[in-house]
Amino acid sequence: MSQIHQHLPAPATAEDPKAVTIGERRSLWLIIISRFFQNKLAVAGLVCLILIILAVSFAPYLTPYEPHKQDLTNRLQPPSAEHWLGTDHVGRDIFTRILYGGRVSLMVGFSAMAIMITIGTLVGAIAGYYGGRIDAILMRTVDVFISFPSIFLLITLVAFLQPGLSTIIFVLAIFGWMGTARLVRGEFLTLKKREFVLAARTTGMSNVRIIFSQILPNAMGPIIVAATLGVGSIIMTESTLSFLGLGVQPPTPSWGNMLTDAQSVTIFRTAWWYPTFPGLMILITVLAFNFVGEGLRDALDPRVIEK
Repeated sequence: MSQIHQHLPAPATAEDPKAVTIGERRSLWLIIISRFFQNKLAVAGLVCLILIILAVSFAPYLTPYEPHKQDLTNRLQPPSAEHWLGTDHVGRDIFTRILYGGRVSLMVGFSAMAIMITIGTLVGAIAGYYGGRIDAILMRTVDVFISFPSIFLLITLVAFLQPGLSTIIFVLAIFGWMGTARLVRGEFLTLKKREFVLAARTTGMSNVRIIFSQILPNAMGPIIVAATLGVGSIIMTESTLSFLGLGVQPPTPSWGNMLTDAQSVTIFRTAWWYPTFPGLMILITVLAFNFVGEGLRDALDPRVIEK
């Protein structure tokens, strides 16, 4: 993406230079959107994500049941007209809990990713722009964080802290920003040498303005792709921790802790729907994010757009 803006032709007229530039950028984004929608898997992933987000957002209107309400007379009922995806071991409607659990899983994914992208972008931007000793200190810090085995560190920290939604978001964000930092640093190392940055410096523009108004907008493509791919990974990690009993705690539903309740071999044999549907939602959601991320990566690739 950093190369895309540099290939935009100069304004053709002196009377209204901004109008030409805006028109060219609109044409560029139309090309990107067109290329994205040519990728059938990416479009399918986007449609799935839209449907999932709409479903969990309007959960109270899609189901008459409460996610925490137990009905011991309807324990482990198979899918039926009354309970579309069956019930769990205490009679709760699985479809209802999947909808409300999706709210939690998606909130963890988007919240943790927003924090990760913010920290990683700031660290990478400062390291790449200023270079020298600042770059060395920040990148050695990144190396230290990366050297720890992430899943074991996450389990250890969550075990010591009080498990819960805020803890999961905090831990996932603190130990997931390093890849973004390295990505942004690489973009800044390339972009800070371009002519438009040198021109901004000669006009007396401050370093902060150069970073946020000149360089960062040109580096947003890879950041958007990394964020899209990262959300799916975070949802998978949250589900793993919740499955181990270290994530979102019952009775609050999440897709991961719904699988925790279904660890019994007896339930797997006699109530296949209990673990199947939450696991299927995790699979579909993670695949959808990955497909969208791959589609964005191809659409934002300047080498592809130039052809």
